[in-house]
Amino acid sequence: MAGFVAVHTGAGNCIDETKYQRVIKEACIRATEILRNGGSAIDACEAAIMRLENCGHTNAGFGSNLCLDGSVQCDAAIMSGTTLNFGACTNVSRVKNPIQLARRICDGQSDQQPLERIPPMVLAASGAEQFAEQVGCAMVDPNVLISSKAKFHYNHYKSKYDIVVGNSKAVEEAVPEPGNEVELTAALDTVGAVCVDGSGNTAAGCSSGGILLKVPGRVGQAATYGAGCWATDTDELAIATCTTGNGEYLMKTLLAREICNGAFGSDCAVTSLHKTFKQKFLDSPLLPQQQDLYAGALTLLYYPKQSCGEVMWSHTTQSFCVGYMATTQKVPKFVHSPLPTYSVPGRSCVVNGHNFHLRI
Repeated sequence: MAGFVAVHTGAGNCIDETKYQRVIKEACIRATEILRNGGSAIDACEAAIMRLENCGHTNAGFGSNLCLDGSVQCDAAIMSGTTLNFGACTNVSRVKNPIQLARRICDGQSDQQPLERIPPMVLAASGAEQFAEQVGCAMVDPNVLISSKAKFHYNHYKSKYDIVVGNSKAVEEAVPEPGNEVELTAALDTVGAVCVDGSGNTAAGCSSGGILLKVPGRVGQAATYGAGCWATDTDELAIATCTTGNGEYLMKTLLAREICNGAFGSDCAVTSLHKTFKQKFLDSPLLPQQQDLYAGALTLLYYPKQSCGEVMWSHTTQSFCVGYMATTQKVPKFVHSPLPTYSVPGRSCVVNGHNFHLRI
């Protein structure tokens, strides 16, 4: 069986891409193994994200950013381009792999309920965790998801936050030392994956621990319909995308859905992505124009009649780490995508990509 998968570890200011390189390649290899063995796009997408959640270097699952109160609360979502089913969970602390729960919720969209009840599409907090136990998701103590790195980052920035809140004149003291700030905020964002299988079915998913020191109970784009991921399959074009960046801004603009809608109305994927990022995000009247706007997206476009496609990565951040692999490849490809030196982070966008063919 043929297929193609692409993954990312978040758009941000990555200064050491080597710590993401290994897990990105492992996620691609795991997903393509599933595709070669006849698994579906959504199977492969889920497996890839589970690997990213387990590594400890990303801001998803184990290693997630901590809330203001020191707790861990995770979001995840997944969508099938064939069925258009979507499932998401938010504010879960006891689910080892939030993307696994999102997948179970997504699959449940096709189940008939007694008394004409509609299956849930998004589940939160304790209710989501109860459901996770019922459907057999791996459960853990919340402390198991807190890595030493996440705890270090939390302690560092929580002390700075306390200084600022306690004494407005101490703001200057709260600024991280030059060169250290990027190190501590490297794992800013959501991880995600997009996939197409040999039947031309696509899937997209994302998982996140949210922003560091977030208000407990905050819902991010990784659990928001139309913002964190989107997938739609047609006879002419199948497309899947997953986003990362400033969660509230991605939610206000529904960037994932806008990316896919824009692609259906364009003959050029690069032009479409540039246009969407410019018109629907950077210049959006919904967002504050005085602030830097950070976003990234990993997008897969597949043309069923030609058995070929494109994987595109676009971002307004300083860098973006992605990887991709076809079932015909022996090793995955890793890409550390920087913003061009003439571009201003948060104010301009770069788009790159790679063509692929499926042997069906």
